[in-house]
Amino acid sequence: MGNCGTREENAVVAAHAQVQQLHLLQHPAKNAIADRKHNRTSSDLSDPSTPRKIEDAKNISIYNDVIAFTLFELETITKSFRADYVLGEGGFGTVYKGYIDENVRVGLKSLPVAVKVLNKDGHQGHREWLTEVNFLGQLRHPNLVKLIGYCCEDDHRLLVYEFMFRGSLENHLFRKTAMPLPWGTRMSIALGAAKGLACLHNAQRPVIYRDFKTSNILLDSDYTAKLSDFGLAKAGPEGDETHVSTRVMGTYGYAAPEYVMTGHLTARSDVYSFGVVLLELLTGRKSIDKSRPSREQSLVDWALPKLNDKRRLLQIIDPKLEGQYSVRAAHKACSLAFYCLSHNPKARPLMSDVVETLEPLQGSGGSDGSGQSSGLPDYRARRRLTGNSVHFRAIPNPKCSPAVPACRVR
Repeated sequence: MGNCGTREENAVVAAHAQVQQLHLLQHPAKNAIADRKHNRTSSDLSDPSTPRKIEDAKNISIYNDVIAFTLFELETITKSFRADYVLGEGGFGTVYKGYIDENVRVGLKSLPVAVKVLNKDGHQGHREWLTEVNFLGQLRHPNLVKLIGYCCEDDHRLLVYEFMFRGSLENHLFRKTAMPLPWGTRMSIALGAAKGLACLHNAQRPVIYRDFKTSNILLDSDYTAKLSDFGLAKAGPEGDETHVSTRVMGTYGYAAPEYVMTGHLTARSDVYSFGVVLLELLTGRKSIDKSRPSREQSLVDWALPKLNDKRRLLQIIDPKLEGQYSVRAAHKACSLAFYCLSHNPKARPLMSDVVETLEPLQGSGGSDGSGQSSGLPDYRARRRLTGNSVHFRAIPNPKCSPAVPACRVR
């Protein structure tokens, strides 16, 4: 695509995308984009046949920092997968809380963990399991959940992660009994999640996450955001390739319109999904909410016309915040969401640009949000935020921004 088209052309594209998404939603048996129970989807690897053999475990053994647990050990730490140890359930299977220490295996550091047990029904689950082990076995970053170990024993497939004390962002935003997240915490979570995506996109071989949503953003005790659930992740295009062609998979309401229509997957598809999550943080609304009036059920459709209109922009901010936020910071965050949600993928920013834009908004809960505090890196001069506009570099930077901690690939 070239530059953004006319308003009429954009409207046609948007309408086409809505029709395609509606078609996918109405045909869940044929299209994995439709929501399953618990918003979970199945994966497809570029390799059409991933054999369900023990050789998988031998290949995984190259990851030195990932522990190969026995089934007996994982039964021990979860008390034989007791019902009161269940943390949650999804399409992959059930997640249990556990605790590893030297009683499980000599030399193990005492640590609470989350143990995800693959539901044995279907070949796709094994593919997701293998994809997740392969990506998280290589990648280490403060905003990616840490894979501690796995189990591949007979037909049993399990994954062991660091335990995230505060659960998912989805629960904090949308559970009725949850206390409203303050503005500063929301912006901190947005920045952490953006750094996680930027790490993936700037890896030696770029990784496209493909299922970025609030339920896949987990929060540590200090609300540090970490991306989890890499079953749908794909290796990005290489060389002269512009995209990866794949079956349309993900979660309805978060998937980029061009990906839904063509199956062409790029890093900018993740940027669109990030824009949806940023909107959820700003508004306190779900990406798709069938309980609302018809015109408000799609968050993007409802909010997008207001995002670039200063007179109406503050109408979308979560009323539960009770005005406890910087108006200027809200303007800039909304403008960022507007660019991320562009129907033209090339008009969307890089995730490293998103990180740079969110960085000055940290700690602006009650200030003017100008981002003019001391100590900001010099690179900020390359891209200025003026008024309600965000100007991004025209030439993509292949390396991680200085604001993004180094992504270590083993």
